[in-house]
Amino acid sequence: MTPDPEAYPVSPLNQSTGTETSPAAEPLLPGRFPLSVRVVLIGLRGSGKTTLGRLLAERLHSQFIDLDDVTVAGSGQASVTAMFRAVGEAAFRTAECAALEHVLASASPSGTVIALGGGTPTAPLARALLESARAAGTVRIILLEAPPETLGARLTNNPGDRPLLAGASFAEEALLLGEARLPLYRTLADAVVSTSGHAAASVEMLERAARNSAG
Repeated sequence: MTPDPEAYPVSPLNQSTGTETSPAAEPLLPGRFPLSVRVVLIGLRGSGKTTLGRLLAERLHSQFIDLDDVTVAGSGQASVTAMFRAVGEAAFRTAECAALEHVLASASPSGTVIALGGGTPTAPLARALLESARAAGTVRIILLEAPPETLGARLTNNPGDRPLLAGASFAEEALLLGEARLPLYRTLADAVVSTSGHAAASVEMLERAARNSAG
């Protein structure tokens, strides 16, 4: 599914920190209260972590943080792809873990939405940081899922800024990485949301998942 710029509004990005401030939104509806925890989104590339994360932050009147942007901002590189090529995946994961530790330890407000890279939870340190924050009750981790063919189609139309990590195509990458990563994702997740449908429906389900037992 090709992202529609009108349907997927992009908030202004602070390039130095990787954080975004949501534009003014409608007042919270009756019965909708601010969250008491931060929301962490995990899932394969193309599952909607960044797109839906921005939309969710707008609905929550909160901040959006893309961990890729935070990682790259501290590297001196221009993009994730450039950083991968310059330092290799192992060094990238180390920098990514340091960025995650910084973000989780920062004083970002409750309700902040944090989108992780698809491979972030595969690093033992990152996984430990997420498990610790989850046990402390400071984050709610939500897994975004869509079928491999859907992810492949999205990435073919909009590859973004990441190198192909497995297989000969984005659809094959989604299948192979899904087999390797989804079991791990599910052990971390407090909730799972399908993002195979329209963005408007997906973000509504995502908000419900974020609010369920989250204060």
